[in-house]
Amino acid sequence: MRVPQMRRSLRQVTTHVMAIILGVAFTFASLKVSPSQAEPAPGYNNPPQIVAQRQSPAAIAVGNSSFVTAAVNRVGPAVVRIDTERTVTRRTTDPFMDDPFFRRFFGDSFPQQPSQRQVRGLGSGVIFDSSGLVLTNAHVVDKADRVTVRLKDGRTVDGKVQGVDEVTDLAVVKINARNLPVAPLGSSGKVQVGDWAIAVGNPLGFDNTVTLGIVSTLKRPSSQVGISDKRLDFIQTDAAINPGNSGGPLVNDRGEVIGINTAIRADAMGIGFAIPIDKAKDIASQLQRNGKVAHPYLGVQMITLTPDLAKQNNNDPNSAIIIPEINGVLVMRVLPNSPAASSGMRRGDVIVEIDGKVIKTAEQLQNTVENSQVGQNLQLKVQRGRQTQQLSIRTGELQNASLN
Repeated sequence: MRVPQMRRSLRQVTTHVMAIILGVAFTFASLKVSPSQAEPAPGYNNPPQIVAQRQSPAAIAVGNSSFVTAAVNRVGPAVVRIDTERTVTRRTTDPFMDDPFFRRFFGDSFPQQPSQRQVRGLGSGVIFDSSGLVLTNAHVVDKADRVTVRLKDGRTVDGKVQGVDEVTDLAVVKINARNLPVAPLGSSGKVQVGDWAIAVGNPLGFDNTVTLGIVSTLKRPSSQVGISDKRLDFIQTDAAINPGNSGGPLVNDRGEVIGINTAIRADAMGIGFAIPIDKAKDIASQLQRNGKVAHPYLGVQMITLTPDLAKQNNNDPNSAIIIPEINGVLVMRVLPNSPAASSGMRRGDVIVEIDGKVIKTAEQLQNTVENSQVGQNLQLKVQRGRQTQQLSIRTGELQNASLN
């Protein structure tokens, strides 16, 4: 009786062992087929290759050989810090005049005392000529009594403003020093959206700061940026640009200057603007020769007109004028004693052509006028109500940057 029982027990043990072996084999097979089921639990120390996959896109693109380092080494020595000082004078009333008792006797004719204070500014610049010429923003050195230029090698020299152009926000400063590094200037005409963009400067007083991004878009009109008193089409970038970066270079991946950083928007995150270097080179050349730049103008304030915008105006019973429902540039105001006023242009005219070239936007008209010469005759085709007018306007020299 005991022998059959032992055989039966041995058979049961063997069956259990085989079941365990089959279960283990099936588990390993399923793990090989579905590796996602074998991901580590939270808190597991990931292996190095997984950590590397979490690097920023910029770090992945740069790789082990950093083009940013090479570009900055090429242009960085020519980037300078510009410190300015300006004396502001204002007239203040003696504090005794705040007392009503004294005002009873002297009224508002009490003599005012001049009060002065020092205003300091900070910006960046880039040496573009071995003779000591520095390119920067006009607003960096505007009305400065003293300009001090600090080089990356530690030298500090006085700078003399050689010329300022408020319309393009560019200025040239001259320094006297030997063995100056010079930044290589590229061509903004070759820049494409998506190209690398490196901003170099002194943001917020932090000297020799470098930020990396890409070119977000090209030919962004200054009117869209909210700078109506400038005549510029900016390079837009997401490379971080902060106060103090103004006047510093925007550089491509080869270390060539493609723009001069000039503007940020307080209501935007990670958006900056730079003046294309081709424009900057042309302005700098004129500032070197003449100390200023002559900009032609017509003397009008204008907006882009579309059929929908005209229709909205015409459907308004309180509208003062009826506007042709076409594409063009609507004249909102004609300034007295301006070239436009002398030609007979009126408020409500719609400019549709200049010298036979179709004009559809205010930016297009502004660029056309800017590319002309002071004293040049421009032939304008204007829609006035239902009539078409031909006007000849001789451009004048712009004195106020807010005009066109």
